[in-house]
Order: sequence, then structure tokens, then C-alpha cells
Amino acid sequence: MNFAVGLLSSMSVAIAGSINAQTKQIVTPAENRPVIVASKPFGESYLLCEMFAQLLESRGFTVERRPGLGATEIAFGALRTGAIDVYPEYTGTGLVAILHDSLADSVLADPRAVFAHVTRRFADEYRVRWLPPLGFQNTYAIAVTRATATKYRLRTLSDLARESAHLTAGFTADFIGRSDGLVGLSRVYGLRPRAVRPLAPAVKYQALASGAVDVIDGYSTDGLLARYDLITLVDDRHFFPPYEAAALVTEKLETQKPGAIAALALLSERLDEKTMRQLNRRVEVEGEDVRVVAADELKALGLVGAARGVERVEGERRSGFGRYLWDRRADLASLTLRHLLLVGFALLAAVIVAVPLGLFLERTRRLAEPMIGALGVLQTIPSIALLAFMIPLLGVGVAPALVALWLYALYPIARGTYTGVRDADPEAVSAAEALGTTPVQRLLWVRLPLAAPVIMAGIRIAAVITVGAATLAAFIGAGGLGEPIVAGLALADTRMILSGALPAAALALLVDGVLGLVERLIAPAHRRTKIWRRRSSPPVTNEAPAKTTAL
Repeated sequence: MNFAVGLLSSMSVAIAGSINAQTKQIVTPAENRPVIVASKPFGESYLLCEMFAQLLESRGFTVERRPGLGATEIAFGALRTGAIDVYPEYTGTGLVAILHDSLADSVLADPRAVFAHVTRRFADEYRVRWLPPLGFQNTYAIAVTRATATKYRLRTLSDLARESAHLTAGFTADFIGRSDGLVGLSRVYGLRPRAVRPLAPAVKYQALASGAVDVIDGYSTDGLLARYDLITLVDDRHFFPPYEAAALVTEKLETQKPGAIAALALLSERLDEKTMRQLNRRVEVEGEDVRVVAADELKALGLVGAARGVERVEGERRSGFGRYLWDRRADLASLTLRHLLLVGFALLAAVIVAVPLGLFLERTRRLAEPMIGALGVLQTIPSIALLAFMIPLLGVGVAPALVALWLYALYPIARGTYTGVRDADPEAVSAAEALGTTPVQRLLWVRLPLAAPVIMAGIRIAAVITVGAATLAAFIGAGGLGEPIVAGLALADTRMILSGALPAAALALLVDGVLGLVERLIAPAHRRTKIWRRRSSPPVTNEAPAKTTAL
């Protein structure tokens, strides 16, 4: 989202207040901060997030969207720390993945009893509130193709467990590690697939249709189930608990903005499974913009009036990629600026730490390789894992992203500094020493200037790495050009993915080019002179050698 616009909107609310469009309720200056609405990275969560946001905006609230947060642990962690105010969640997920509770079968059979249980536990332990359910359940749906179901005579999950040794499963990372996912299915049903491949939500249906995997985890309201004519297997042992969808909100939002709670509650019991399947199909199968689908449904429910700008967005869906980028130029400019700020601050902090560290290690060479090797180990940790490691310490948002990016940038800069200073021209250093210079003078006047190209090479490598790693910061709510990439992956929207990936690639080239100019400027004077002479001297003709011979 456009952070500048959000900030200006917040300031205007603080100065003048805003009038609720439906109830004429004054939003006081004490309530002027935006409501931060988030989602997990799959289509239905994006859709519900957008419905929450538009509903709040129609009631005069300023909204900041944080779509596409990572797995349940990341989204709920963001809510607990106050980094977000509300996101759509499911009671079964809350029961099993967050509370890690096991209830009696008689309780699990009653969605109301499960809702009452998670409501009480969340309020007591986390000071988080569940709003009344939205009206539909979205349970896990273990799906296979019709051909696979026929070949192996699969109708239930018990049938799947019987044949699982012959099948390759393609499950989302969240499902693989959850006790109400593969872990629980293995325990209850004895499910042991031949192989398990982690798949992103956006590609698992394509992988199943292409034969790359034999079974996937889906959701009962997914629009793609009908598109690919899949068979969902019956949970004959009633393993999965009820998964009623509801808004999960912070106590802070309830205290500071009770009007926002009242607005969100207007959606309770207004959506059923059939409606959600249709809405999800429009987003996932027909490729409609999430904003359009959300606006249409809210209007159909009578919760908002005609949404301005919907016609424009609908036109974008049919337009070419160039027009798509042009129509979103303001959002992309804001995301690019935020991305550049993330990279700039992380890189600057890395230079401030890594360059002195490299100089120190050059003076204590016995420690050099072990310490630089330890920094190198960080490069082996996947970016998303390193970002996730930051969450227990720093929550979600910009702070953990900056720390993770800073850690990634340390190694190439420290290595370049140490190597460049260590291997500076020995003859030049010896000559300076013979002239009676002190070690500090030799460092500042000889060794550092000679090492500058190598140091800058490390900084350039770190910059390019940081630009790429920063796209994953969207998974923890830090924004940047990763937002459209994450959303596009969840919604299988190639244009959306490219709208983030192409600017990120261009930004990497731009940053590297700018640092290349800096490298030339700080190169030793004799090297700059040689470069200038090579470029400015006229080509040598054949006449001069001829005249020399004549002489």
C-alpha cells in the first residue's frame, strides 16, 4: 500500500476527524492511527482481508493492509505483538496449531463448542478476541485426481493411508509441520507417502494436474477443486476439527476502536460455503482482482455502496502488462521506495560494522578465518528461515527484516575488507614503511586505498544479495517489492508476480551500477588516471611508427 497516502490520511483524521458513512459516528483524534489488516498467503485469506479492509474504510476508518504474512505462527505472532490489528483465522487452526489442544470427540463434533473453547482460551492466554464466525467452514480437503482415485480405489483417508507407500504427496509447508496436518494424519491414519514435496499454495493444484505429485492438501472452499475435477477424500475417522472462519482481533483494537469491531462484526454469519467457493473461483480460476471481488460481495450484502474505482480495476484485468504496471505506478513507486529504504539501512549498518571488523581481523589473523567463516554460515541459512528466526526476538515488520538483511550483508563486506587490506601491494607497503610512516599512516595512506576496489566489490555483492533477500521481507509484514510477488504466488497471477520481480531486478542493477561509480571515485589516484587516459587518449595511427623508422 501507499504508505505516504496512509500517513497523510492519518494526519487528516487527527486534525479534523472523519464521519462514519453509515452511522455518522465521529472518529476522534484518539482513534486516528490506521487499522492494520493482514492475511496469510493464500487466496481466501487475501479475499477476506480485503473485505475487512473495505468494510472498515466504508465506515470512515483509515486502513493499512499487510497481506501475505507467512504461516500461522507468523501471522498470529504479528497479532500478539500488536504489529497488526486483525486477520482472518479458522477455529480449528486456533485449536490445534496455536493452542495445541486436544478435545473429546463429542466436543469436536460441535463447531459452537470448539468456538467457545478457543474464544475463552485465546482471551485468557493471549488477550486476543475472536469475533463471531463469518458463517462458513473451510476445512482441509485431501484431494487426488479422478484417475488416481479410480486406479487405487480411493474414497476415504483410510484408503489413502493403505496405498500411501505408492504415492507422492505435495503439501504446503504449513500443512507438513502441523499437528492437524501431515503429523496428525500419520499418527491417526498411518499415512506414510513414498515422498513428500513442499509446495507453494499457488502451484500445488498445477503439480497435481501435471502428475508431478499424486495427492495434495487443499481447502473445502477452494475454487480450484472444481476446475481440475478433483476428488476430495472423506475424513472417515473425523480427524479434522471444525474450521469456522472468523476475524481475530487484538485487545488494543477493541479498546481503542470499538467502532472497528462493530464494523467487522457486520460480516458475521453473512457468508456460507457456496458463496465462498464462488468468490474463490472468481479470484483463483477466473483471475479477477481481489479488490473487485471483495467490493462486489460487500455491495451484494448491502454493507457498502457502489465502490469507486472498481470499474477501473476491472478494466485493468483485461489490459496488457504495460497498462497493468502503469495503472499501479503509485503503489509500485511506494513499494520500491520502501524496498530501497530497507536495503539502504541494512547495507549501511553492515558497512559500519563489517569494514572495521575486517580491519581488526587483519591485525589478529589467527581469529580471522574462524570469525569470517562463522559469518559465512549465515549465508547457508535460507532467507525466509532467517527472517522467521527474528520473529521471537523482534516480532514482525521492519525491525526483524532489517536485522536479517544486515546479517546477510556482513559476510561479503567483512571478507572483502580483510582480503583487500591483507593482500595490499607488499612493495608499496614496504616503501611506505621505509619512509618512516606509522602503522596507522600506512593503513590510511597506502593499504586502504589499495584495498578499496576489493572492499567495494564485497559491498556490491552484499547490495545485490540484500535487494533479492528483501523481497522475502513481505512474508513478515515489512512490505517492499515482495508484496506483489507473494500475492501473485498465492493467487497464481503472473502479472502481479512480475510487477514485483521486474522492479526488484532493475533495482539490483541500479544499486550495483551506482556502487560501481562509487568504486571508481574512491579508487587510488594512479588507477583513476590510468583509466581516464585509456578512455580519453586518441587511437594510435600507423603514421607514427613509420616516421620513427625514418628518423
